[in-house]
Amino acid sequence: MIARVRKRVQRMSASPECAVRYLETVSELDVRQLLAQVRTPTLVMHVRDDALVPIKLGREIAAGIPGARFVALPGKNHIPLEQDPGVAEFFEEVKIFLKDTS
Repeated sequence: MIARVRKRVQRMSASPECAVRYLETVSELDVRQLLAQVRTPTLVMHVRDDALVPIKLGREIAAGIPGARFVALPGKNHIPLEQDPGVAEFFEEVKIFLKDTS
């Protein structure tokens, strides 16, 4: 069910040609050498069993940003859906982050 919803959303959000161009572009994008220059409060959240991007990359991004906080969320979807187990925690972490940084 969730996989069907994800595929339907992907088809609605971009044509096949646009999706290919996007994936080709972002697959070549690497900003890791710039992470140490980030000077704003940063919250990095990553779904533990993300089927698209391994969690180690989320941890790497957080580790490269001075003072960043990393949160691993339960779930499998790259973009959490409303019914995913980590959605409530996601919003709670955002509230805490915004409160702490305001």
